[in-house]
Amino acid sequence: MSEGLERESERERDPGRGLGLDRRCALVLIDLQRGILGLPLARPGAEVLARGVELARAFRERGLPVVLVRVAWSPDGGDLPGADADRPRAAEPPPPSFSELPPELTGPGDVLITKRHWGAFTGTELDLQLRRRGVDRIVLGGISTSIGVESTARNAWELNYRLVFVEDATADTDAEAHAHTFGKIFPRIGRVSDAAGVLAGLRGVAGGGGGGGR
Repeated sequence: MSEGLERESERERDPGRGLGLDRRCALVLIDLQRGILGLPLARPGAEVLARGVELARAFRERGLPVVLVRVAWSPDGGDLPGADADRPRAAEPPPPSFSELPPELTGPGDVLITKRHWGAFTGTELDLQLRRRGVDRIVLGGISTSIGVESTARNAWELNYRLVFVEDATADTDAEAHAHTFGKIFPRIGRVSDAAGVLAGLRGVAGGGGGGGR
């Protein structure tokens, strides 16, 4: 049996095997906010949110960091990304309700990050918040796969974080873009799993106090 087939067989027997989840991991969820969950996604936003809620609960129960990232801009739009592109984004910022996080997703002690660009590291304190909590592995999900999630993942990999991607807690408006990212990009920079695999991988992680990885 080839090495790849052996790995696949092991994952079927033990879906959490090989993910390396321990007390130095954190859950990072990208843009699970009202204005983006309401987009016409290839996977229903309600399904992605439900997976995010389930994962966040499991991380909190073990005292592991939960990081909720949202995208928002100033009312005057002065911090919107540049518009010199073939398909520029809207010239005006969306209303404040666009960036609201669903209450069922949030919890005490969560780290909240507001970004102004695609990636969650650019211009934010995400790297500082993770490193000071002793985090070296990120479990990543959110919307959109090929934009905010992939941009964050590429930057995290360049910063030497180890990565686990939760396929069924991630969605895109374009099914082909989602498939390309999960089929071609993510396997080269991390481990691809699903919510059940991550939950299985967390079973051996003892609970601890207060959301720190140390």
